[in-house]
Amino acid sequence: MTADDGTIAWRVLYDEARRRLAVVADTPDVDARRIVEEASGYEGVDFALGLHELVTERGVARFDAMMTRRLAGEPLQYVVGRWGFRRLDLAVDRRVLIPRPETEVVVGEALAELDRIGGHKVLDLGTGSGAVALSFAVERDHVEVWAVERSPDALAVARSNLAGVGRAATRVTMVEGSWFDALEPSHRQSFDLIVANPPYVAVADSLPAVVGDWEPADALVPGPLGTEALSVIIDQAPGWLRPDGVLVVELAPTQAEWSSQMASTAGFAAAEVRCDQSGRDRMLIARR
Repeated sequence: MTADDGTIAWRVLYDEARRRLAVVADTPDVDARRIVEEASGYEGVDFALGLHELVTERGVARFDAMMTRRLAGEPLQYVVGRWGFRRLDLAVDRRVLIPRPETEVVVGEALAELDRIGGHKVLDLGTGSGAVALSFAVERDHVEVWAVERSPDALAVARSNLAGVGRAATRVTMVEGSWFDALEPSHRQSFDLIVANPPYVAVADSLPAVVGDWEPADALVPGPLGTEALSVIIDQAPGWLRPDGVLVVELAPTQAEWSSQMASTAGFAAAEVRCDQSGRDRMLIARR
């Protein structure tokens, strides 16, 4: 789509986007709105009024670029470059996983566990975009958060998001490394809560193209079985938790029974599996 500066309204591009995106998007109206919002700068309550405004040359160029990427199958979240997660507006690109509603539920359950034990020190393993770690810092003003990430590229995204949360950033420490190996021994048995959204997809598992073709493979698939990262985290977590500490870890529904047994073997006193918003087994909660 091309247009001379100031000759058409955003409504025209919005209608065009809805029509063209119906080929690739399950929710073309949503995709079209997000792209037009990003290109025009008219968001939220300003969107309806902004549709009547004339398009600038720069706006058309931005719209065309995003439409090309979305029509090629790239996820909307990467196309617009940011996505909401609980109270956060996160920068996201192909270096990190896309924040998902299931993980928002995991964070909610983890926050409830932290409140239950009156905890204040949290460890987020595999922080990715920083969504989980920053949610704790923003939603609980007394919490100290440590965030571990082995991918330098993902950690760069997390640190850029850290810069956007204001004073809460002073209570977050981000460390590069693999799981617990990234931490100093002085942190052993010091965390009230450990939370993780590790890779848990098996090599043989089928993924939608919008996931498998675009999102970082090492953040999705830890090894042939899909349980490799979970094994390390569940097995080693008791050594890093306080006596009444809690582990909350996201997993696949097929891993629920296995994870409960693993937690018992690792020495946790109690473990349960809870569901996501769709009623599917989604997280292990294990208590020392």
